[in-house]
Amino acid sequence: MKKVLALASIVVLITLTAAAQKKPRVAQSFIAAWNSHDVEKMIPLFTNDVLYEDVTFGAVNHGSAELRKFAASIFADVPDVRFELVKSAVDRQHGTIEWVFTGTDKGLYKTGKRFSVRGVSVIDLRGGRISRNLDFYDAASIMRQIGLLPSEKTDSTK
Repeated sequence: MKKVLALASIVVLITLTAAAQKKPRVAQSFIAAWNSHDVEKMIPLFTNDVLYEDVTFGAVNHGSAELRKFAASIFADVPDVRFELVKSAVDRQHGTIEWVFTGTDKGLYKTGKRFSVRGVSVIDLRGGRISRNLDFYDAASIMRQIGLLPSEKTDSTK
């Protein structure tokens, strides 16, 4: 009986360890896919019926075909796009991926200026792939950095 319990404990430990190791891979794969600048490296991370929403700009993409077009537009509008992983917390069905998005605005506002903004992707997983992705970040920060909005207010009484 003790051997059976010991064996069961080992199986549970191996299963939990494998699950724990898989968690960060979703975030790392997400970041690597964006940094690849290759739409075809992104698509396999998502389910075929994915809902990918850029909440900041109100861009809602349903399914692989729309996600493919969306990603291609980001790669065209910000050709040097770079994501840096800050932190992630992912379990079997849900998670967050915090990142810093940096690049040069070639097509968003067509200023040719660099920007960097912090953001987060809130994700749902199904079968180890992302089935729902909501991106949140501050567009005003980008607009200030590229000169479309005035910099943060300063105290005019000084």
